[in-house]
Amino acid sequence: MDPRIDQNHIETLHETRFLSLYDLQYAEGRHYYVASRRTKDDLVAVKSGQEAKKMLPDAVTIAVVIRLPGEDPKLLLFYEYRYPAGRFLLSPVAGLIDEADRKDPDPLVTAAVREIREEIGLTVKETDSVRVVIPCSYCTPGLTDETNAFLLAEITLDSLDGLTHSGTEGSELMEGFELFDRERAERIYRSGRDDHGNFYSLATWTVIGIYLSLF
Repeated sequence: MDPRIDQNHIETLHETRFLSLYDLQYAEGRHYYVASRRTKDDLVAVKSGQEAKKMLPDAVTIAVVIRLPGEDPKLLLFYEYRYPAGRFLLSPVAGLIDEADRKDPDPLVTAAVREIREEIGLTVKETDSVRVVIPCSYCTPGLTDETNAFLLAEITLDSLDGLTHSGTEGSELMEGFELFDRERAERIYRSGRDDHGNFYSLATWTVIGIYLSLF
């Protein structure tokens, strides 16, 4: 029989503004510890099957593909300092879905457009394209119920002059921009390491895979 988790058997062990730790008692005397961005009432573990299928993810990650005059489309990545890893990791545009995004008729695209503007300084034009590739996926379901959507943004530019990280805020620390053609993207996709020999996140690997599968 499947483990059953209900609100009456969940204990909040630690709660902060951005992350909380919960004890899920899934059977008599049996406990599983979960880190979550969600409140106790909104944990995925207690959602019905239909609710889980319809829920919005916590965040969006975007494969930003740049089209420049006379060039093949290239994938845009950069290096972001990731505190749990203690170093800069090769990263795509990504961020949490805001409450204002959730009220929009198309919250995933709205969040993606906002993150593109904030993290790399580009305004998505009407002639550009932003679409959902994966509407919701679990990041590390053995540890957290955090979920992520993956989108593809195709942006046409005359030059790269408008790229900037000036819109980032808080703990976000980013540097540089990297454009990847198919050959370079395939090399780091197959190796699982960036050009400096460092590992990168599964989200980055997925974004590279989206680019390689569609361009």
